[in-house]
Amino acid sequence: MSERHTTGAVLMVRPAHFGSNAETAASNFFQHAAPELPRTSLRALREFDALALALADAGVRVHQFAGRSDAELPDEVFPNNWLSLHADGTAVLYPMLAPSRRSERRRDVLDTLVDECGYRIERIVDLTSLEARGEYLEGTGSLVLDRARRVAYACLSPRTHGNALAAFARDLRYEVVTFSAVDAAGRAIYHTNVVLSVGTRFAALCTASIADATERGRVVASLEASGRTVIDLSRRELESFAANVLELHGTKGPVIALSAAALRALEPRTLKAFENYGRLVAADIATIEHIGGGSVRCMLAEVALPEKSQSTAG
Repeated sequence: MSERHTTGAVLMVRPAHFGSNAETAASNFFQHAAPELPRTSLRALREFDALALALADAGVRVHQFAGRSDAELPDEVFPNNWLSLHADGTAVLYPMLAPSRRSERRRDVLDTLVDECGYRIERIVDLTSLEARGEYLEGTGSLVLDRARRVAYACLSPRTHGNALAAFARDLRYEVVTFSAVDAAGRAIYHTNVVLSVGTRFAALCTASIADATERGRVVASLEASGRTVIDLSRRELESFAANVLELHGTKGPVIALSAAALRALEPRTLKAFENYGRLVAADIATIEHIGGGSVRCMLAEVALPEKSQSTAG
């Protein structure tokens, strides 16, 4: 069936025990070690609430779920790594590299979306068995989806493996465009969504992070073939999470959600380019970015599911 590229609803998990995670630090150079202070978790909660409120004020439907108080899950604020939700009623559960993150996957979240939020889930594609083979694909961190064209962009890394990509492509009927990306020090970038964001009419990409000219050309050509304008981000903008943005549709028009740090880092030409495509909705999530190593897009799982009153025929 045809699918709209953007959604008007998101799922967020309010973290019960936000903090550092040594297991994920080895592959995420955006994380910074920080002392565990009593106020760290409180600051993260305040940042979470500020983002949720900013999105709601922009007319985006925000489905909030409480984090698990019975488990130490420092990264549960990033639900897009274990779950994606699609317009044909498919929910996908993903294999994740860090054992400490696997308990973030919760069937009660899916049950609530159906029983209380009014959505319909027709099937669950469970890729989590790939963990036993050491093959990982961390949701829409690993995958940047062009939902309308059914193209998935994926930056290969310790968290994004070819066999897992093939399984996703087979089950969801997506074409996959792969590439490798590195930071200024030559280290593999852990997730695709810190390098690339695909909107309805634009794509924000740090082309300098794709060292191989053939791969870089293939990615840019695919994006331009879709009719999108490519906004080329600098490495400085990338390091401030300027690619970790998400276009949504609110009741007041298109929304581009991003962090205050990303907004401050935008060069004048980049800011002007983004403003052509939607209202910029920013929130200060400095604690989450610094300690968790992820930004606004990582905190949002799009809810593209059909509502119970809708037909999935297409």
